[in-house]
Amino acid sequence: MEDDTHSLMGFAYPYANSKAVILQAPYEKTASYLKGQASAPAAIIKASCQVETYDIELQNDFIDKVGFHTLPPLQIENLPPEKAVDALEQATSKILADGKFPIILGGEHSLTTGAVRACKKKHADLCVLQIDAHADMREEYENSKYSHASVMARVREICPAVSVGIRSYSKEEAKLIGEKYPDVIFDSRIKGKENIILSKIKEKNVYITIDADGFDPSIMPGVGTPEPGGLLWDETLSLLKKVCAEKNIVGFDIVELMPIPSNAVSDFTCAKLAYKLAGYCLL
Repeated sequence: MEDDTHSLMGFAYPYANSKAVILQAPYEKTASYLKGQASAPAAIIKASCQVETYDIELQNDFIDKVGFHTLPPLQIENLPPEKAVDALEQATSKILADGKFPIILGGEHSLTTGAVRACKKKHADLCVLQIDAHADMREEYENSKYSHASVMARVREICPAVSVGIRSYSKEEAKLIGEKYPDVIFDSRIKGKENIILSKIKEKNVYITIDADGFDPSIMPGVGTPEPGGLLWDETLSLLKKVCAEKNIVGFDIVELMPIPSNAVSDFTCAKLAYKLAGYCLL
């Protein structure tokens, strides 16, 4: 292990000895409002170097137990969305084939489809837990079926999904949710509902996708499409901890961070979230 400010938490662990592999996916081709998501992976890694490796809640310094290996950023910036998704699938499949735990730092949300495809090939019994402000269930958006606004439509073609934090969707999505998914979309009031949410996840294996705008803008201002009324820190961690304790988490992503120059609060929050969630999953 060597100190390395380009690696998660500031430590470069050899790939062979790592349990978790950080996959950087700097991509923002389908971003439809504020942009800057392509710089998010680097911002999260930079901020992670300031996160204490001792976690007070878990009473554990688990940096050496997990041994994160951080791969160089995927070269996907100039690819069309469907090709970027394919590239993410291939990279995630390699990590899974090597017996490692994939942690994907986006980049925009469209890329989650690739990671879920890879996980589904390895785990037939799979569900996705989505934390997000937006349903992301348009059939297509701005002439792309692989838009960030269509990612959960694509994911639900692969496997079931449970969504929390949702507080914004279109008329088209409202109709679809009412007709086809009445039991899987939850609003942003999740405190005390962990058992209800968990009961909707029927599968053993779970992939977690976290859109940063699922959090309330008061604690996560650096997002491309902010929505008031979102999730807060403690209630979100309570849900994630319970899901990780009762299910087999096969990977996760943190996407849609839009770093704000001179305000690192969102970068740091995403970095701490990545470390804590890895602890929940892997300890």
